[in-house]
Amino acid sequence: MSDPAVRVDTTSQVPPYEQIRAQLAALIRTGRLAEGERLPTVRQLAVDLDLAPGTVARAYHELEAAGLIRTRRGAGTRVAALPSGPHPLDTNQLTTLARDFTSAARAIGAGTEDILTAVRDALGPGPASSSAITGSGAGGPKTASVGAGHRSEAPA
Repeated sequence: MSDPAVRVDTTSQVPPYEQIRAQLAALIRTGRLAEGERLPTVRQLAVDLDLAPGTVARAYHELEAAGLIRTRRGAGTRVAALPSGPHPLDTNQLTTLARDFTSAARAIGAGTEDILTAVRDALGPGPASSSAITGSGAGGPKTASVGAGHRSEAPA
């Protein structure tokens, strides 16, 4: 299995910090980022995604406020233990994910029915797989690895 990745589309209507927050929250809640797993530093993730460090810091701050990550001086930022029991649905995160998916699908020429079919297929039995998309240039998607195997070099 490949390392989890965070993808930021600077052309999206969703602010970059919210894209980072929503994706990391989903990776943590689904167990793709395990308790104690170290995340990249704010500076490193900002460099990898070609964003300002304050953008990543805001996402990390909101994740820490939600109890999903913890930052300790000298130990870095790590995934926190999830509270036991079900967590409430984050409708903002769901809306962000749906908007990002719809925008990306329309960018490759998918119509409404194609998008709805893809969502229905993804909701079918078994977990959905995901793949990271690496972008280049000033605008558009940028991807960075997160978790135990995160790398500091630029995406290929």
